[in-house]
Amino acid sequence: MCGIAGFCNLNGDWKANIGRMNRRMHHRGPDAEGVWASGDGNVVLGHKRLSIVDLSENGAQPMESHSGRFVIAFNGEIYNYKKIAAKLLEEKRVRAFRGTSDTEVLLEALEAYGVEPAISMCKGMFAIALYDKKEGILYLLRDRVGEKPLYYGFIGQDTFAFSSEIGSIAELDGFRNPVNRKVLDIYFTHGYIPAPYSVYEGIYKLEPGTVLTVKAPFGRESLSVSVFWSMKEAAKKGQADLFKGSEQEAAEELERLLKESIREQMAADVPVGAFLSAGIDSSTVVALMQALHGGRVRSFTIGMEEEGYNEAAAAKEIARHLGTEHTELYISQKDAIDVVPGLAYMFGEPFADSSQIPTYLVSRMTREHVTVSLSGDGGDELFCGYTSYESVSRIWNKMKNIPYFIRKPCSGLVLHSPLAKNPVYRTKGTLLGAKGPGRLYEISYETDPLTKRISRTHDYCPYKYNEFEEGCLEEVNHNVMLMDMLMYHPDDILVKVDRAAMAVSLETRVPMLDKDVVEFAWSLPISYKREGKTGKKVLRDVLYRYVPREMMERPKKGFSIPIDKWLLKPELREWAENLLDRRLVDQQGILDADVVERIWRDYTEKGIWRIQIWFLLMFQAWMEMQYSR
Repeated sequence: MCGIAGFCNLNGDWKANIGRMNRRMHHRGPDAEGVWASGDGNVVLGHKRLSIVDLSENGAQPMESHSGRFVIAFNGEIYNYKKIAAKLLEEKRVRAFRGTSDTEVLLEALEAYGVEPAISMCKGMFAIALYDKKEGILYLLRDRVGEKPLYYGFIGQDTFAFSSEIGSIAELDGFRNPVNRKVLDIYFTHGYIPAPYSVYEGIYKLEPGTVLTVKAPFGRESLSVSVFWSMKEAAKKGQADLFKGSEQEAAEELERLLKESIREQMAADVPVGAFLSAGIDSSTVVALMQALHGGRVRSFTIGMEEEGYNEAAAAKEIARHLGTEHTELYISQKDAIDVVPGLAYMFGEPFADSSQIPTYLVSRMTREHVTVSLSGDGGDELFCGYTSYESVSRIWNKMKNIPYFIRKPCSGLVLHSPLAKNPVYRTKGTLLGAKGPGRLYEISYETDPLTKRISRTHDYCPYKYNEFEEGCLEEVNHNVMLMDMLMYHPDDILVKVDRAAMAVSLETRVPMLDKDVVEFAWSLPISYKREGKTGKKVLRDVLYRYVPREMMERPKKGFSIPIDKWLLKPELREWAENLLDRRLVDQQGILDADVVERIWRDYTEKGIWRIQIWFLLMFQAWMEMQYSR
């Protein structure tokens, strides 16, 4: 796990600029730093290293290939690199390796087999910058699911830049890219800025499973993007060729695949542990880790005193049953509040999933003991865990037989009648006009008319929710699960975990996002995943081989904090009111000060909580950081 950065055609001191880019992402790689530049300084790669595999200088980056033709800056891990190394040696593509790092194996494979064939062999998480000195081509690659971040874009007329963190790009001379107002409607609806957009005009996120190519002289006209793996195509292929075994056989195959993934992801030259909540996903990962481990796995949980938010006691019980070496930390309201002022810097652009706070705190505690931690993310989206999936299916099955040409005008009548003043009827009216289950699911993110007027912008970027192909998959739940795996999971969940963990130099790995596990999950019929309100059936079947069913069948509390209550406390209220001050909002000229003032007044005087309050605060905290640069 590291940080990468670089640029082409920079008009300025390249050494000073790459130095600032590297320093901005020091937390991603505090162990070592490297820089490579072409002879004329026109192409520059930077790297910050968190040493995980081959801690020696043989693993240092940027790294040149044996032939000297290619140079790489790589963030991530290639879990099956030993198999690829054996193939390279057997085929005599490489005589011998200098060290034992996955970086060297990856680099030689990219040269031996070509970029897309080589990356298709790799199982792992990665963001890669690869420069072909002979052809004058820079390649940027991002892993299949989007575990590792990679930003890129143009500064001014000619400078092409990229980095693991958007704040690193903003360190470059001449960076004056304005706020991307077109994306604010999406942000204030969802609380994050999805790929391919970023908060700045002209700067983008490379989408998962893609390769970007830019050729000398590195102008805009030479940039192209290709896809080497598609979540949508994997889902279509899996559902077109369903697993033909029984549910028990499916659980056996899933257990085998997860064990293989976990075995590969436990490999490191530094201490490894795992996050453990009381949920199905993390408990399954920890149970299988313990089954594979020769000793006791390190597991980590944070607890809270607030009723309804604490899962630490249940997690401790699971850890005791499994026999892990368990560490827990109970956090106070003050612990959480102290994190808030640093969130804008940590995430680099507006990001407002409030579980970012406990995620940071558990990462900080975990980093005191290990350098790598496995997590259970992905289980809900791949195995139909969210209760909202059942709701969408239930509602759609009730209304799908009413023709759309009837439902649509009825929806309009409700929405334009006095009934629409009531939020319940407004929601029902909107649901009635949904063309398909995907639109039903999207409505769960819709906001009330007031919060839709937060931004002064009237020009919007299209979002994938609006472009999603209705009926892409035949089964309703699988359609909404695919929507989440394309949008919410990479742009919210994985961003949250990456930024929060890397802020304390902790590498996180996600076994359920292994390519083979993902593709197998898409091949399962929905009946193997959900029955009524019970989701993740096949995953539960795996877990119950290690943990008693009665220990797991309890209400899920989620990984959240009572931010709606804490914002009324003096410590945070003053911070919030300073950020939402009318004069400041007017001066910035981006948000509608009247709407912002009313939303805050409704909350503080009438107790009306809208999630957009946190979205506003995270945006304003980021804006404050911008003005202080």
